[in-house]
Amino acid sequence: MGKTFDCLNCVGICCSVYNRVEVTKRDINRIARHFRITPEVATARYTKVVEGERVLRRKKDPLLGETCIFHDTDKRLCGQYEARPHVCRVWPDHGDGGCVYYDVLQFERDQQGKPNVVPLIQLAYKTEDKKSKRNGSR
Repeated sequence: MGKTFDCLNCVGICCSVYNRVEVTKRDINRIARHFRITPEVATARYTKVVEGERVLRRKKDPLLGETCIFHDTDKRLCGQYEARPHVCRVWPDHGDGGCVYYDVLQFERDQQGKPNVVPLIQLAYKTEDKKSKRNGSR
């Protein structure tokens, strides 16, 4: 039996730390039906292209800086959950059935003894320098 988690007990960290939420044509059609608009209007209103990939637009988030255009920043929930993109539908079931952000959130809340604490989470990516790799240094 895998780990369990409760997205309703989170602040929507996954909606904020991932700045590129991919959307497919099927996702756009689902969003369009949800809002009773055409796929063309949904595409223009809610998506943009970043480095050749169609993604959801972002908006300001007073808690985490930026977030998905559909994230309700007052309720800290998806504002169009029924029409969310495929990538959001399968999250966090990416093999291990867990959500590292939820784990960190719950750990810190337990450690602090405060159910509303929100730890600051920042993703940092480091690319390996090919020249350093050839020379055996880091």
